[in-house]
Amino acid sequence: MNAADHVVADQEPVFRLLADPATHGLGEGEVRRIDTHGAAVFLAGADVYKVKRAVRFSFMDFSTLEKRRRACARELELNRATAPDLYLGLVPVVRRAGALHLGDVGEAGGEVVEWAVHMRRFDEEATLDRVAARQGLSPPVLAALAATVEGAHRQAARVQGQTGRELRAVARNVVAGLEEAPDVLAPARVVALDGAFAEAFDRLEPLLARRAAAGEVRRCHGDLHLRNVALIGGRPVLFDALEFDEALATTDRLYDLAFLLMDIGVRGLAFEANYLLNRYLIACGDAPPYDGLAALPLFIALRAAIRAQVAVAARAQRTGAARAEAASEARAYLAFAEAALRPRPVRLVAVGGLSGSGKSTLAAHLAPLVGPVPGAVHLRSDIERKRLNGTPETERLPPEAYSMEATQVVYDTLRMRAEAILAIGHGVIVDAVHQRADERAAIAEVAWESGVDFLGLWLEAPVEALEHRVSARRGDASDATAEVVRWQAGREIGPLDWVSLDTSGPREAVLARAATLLDVETEG
Repeated sequence: MNAADHVVADQEPVFRLLADPATHGLGEGEVRRIDTHGAAVFLAGADVYKVKRAVRFSFMDFSTLEKRRRACARELELNRATAPDLYLGLVPVVRRAGALHLGDVGEAGGEVVEWAVHMRRFDEEATLDRVAARQGLSPPVLAALAATVEGAHRQAARVQGQTGRELRAVARNVVAGLEEAPDVLAPARVVALDGAFAEAFDRLEPLLARRAAAGEVRRCHGDLHLRNVALIGGRPVLFDALEFDEALATTDRLYDLAFLLMDIGVRGLAFEANYLLNRYLIACGDAPPYDGLAALPLFIALRAAIRAQVAVAARAQRTGAARAEAASEARAYLAFAEAALRPRPVRLVAVGGLSGSGKSTLAAHLAPLVGPVPGAVHLRSDIERKRLNGTPETERLPPEAYSMEATQVVYDTLRMRAEAILAIGHGVIVDAVHQRADERAAIAEVAWESGVDFLGLWLEAPVEALEHRVSARRGDASDATAEVVRWQAGREIGPLDWVSLDTSGPREAVLARAATLLDVETEG
């Protein structure tokens, strides 16, 4: 069955009106039309008009004018929360004197025959899928994206009554859809995926139920992938939230985040996916949802499987090279789902060294390789110290915040958080100076008590190089100066049983050596 089989009304006269430049006063200008299975979108000058298609699917029903009006109103309501400058209002299409007109009924009267969501147009090249393809996703962009998503989740309405079993039904429906394309996806692999989903839900449903009871199930965006985020005015803006099914969009907030993590990771951007996760956890402040990390591989795999199902459905509507491309996409998403569910050993890695030795850089690039998908939680002493002092990340702290007593609190917090993360089966990298032997012994003890493998890395470089690096830092959480480096260099480190790494050479070589010690492969 193709998309046309689901159409219940003829909207072509409306579409011709909206596609006509004269409707928008554009003269010789061009109107660009974009079609999806659920909408027709018209880009006209500085304006965008989005019309719901008169279709009826099992998962989406826009079969009547009133249903389309309600869907448009809900879309406007949801998206004004995250993109108020983009969503301008609802506009009717009116039949008057035998002709169609775009705009209010007004005194002239007429019959409303359709509704459109009116949006302000932005640069289509600014969506993050295109930014990623064109120039990649930089750490500042990812940090801003994480803060934006966390802010939206914090403001989202909490929903009671969930049991933690809702996503199991979603997984079953997805597997059923994948089974319909045995010529694209090997049946044995789909059966194995079904079994892996069942095992994961059996194991995790008590956790999902606890999170639901604790208010972690919220009315989320629901369709949070890179194409639905745009850089506007230099900041990420979330738009096009899922409006047609409250149940699909009402879910654990980490399942909402998992769509972005999957969409980034499937592009081979493992560092970027892990960095986004860690910046999201940092944005959560005093209460990061560490318990939910145990479910992230399942959430990511389910998001990938859904995209495989979408690709299978799209293939049925395509021909030639486009049909082959859809099949290839389906197989890539299936492979990503399989990889996400594949067990990976839980480890604790500690990275130490004087200020400027490259601890945070190495830890961030090593994190995707440690533990379950999308990689380890990166705990950084500089960020924890700022959080404990209630200070913005890049604002300098007073000297008393670096007293021996204050530093002990920071290290205690790092170890406490590491222990909590390991307890739920996720990997951790702890990044701190660790200059004293007792500090190194204490973090190793966390791994031993948690029953996981431990790797301690001690980074070294000439003092002059360390001084140069800290002096060149801008916009970083560290407050270290060249004077601090010289002070640290004058202290004894005591017996060292960690692996020493010289970081004065290329970063890639240091990462490769560390990855070898973990017996994993680096990206690229």
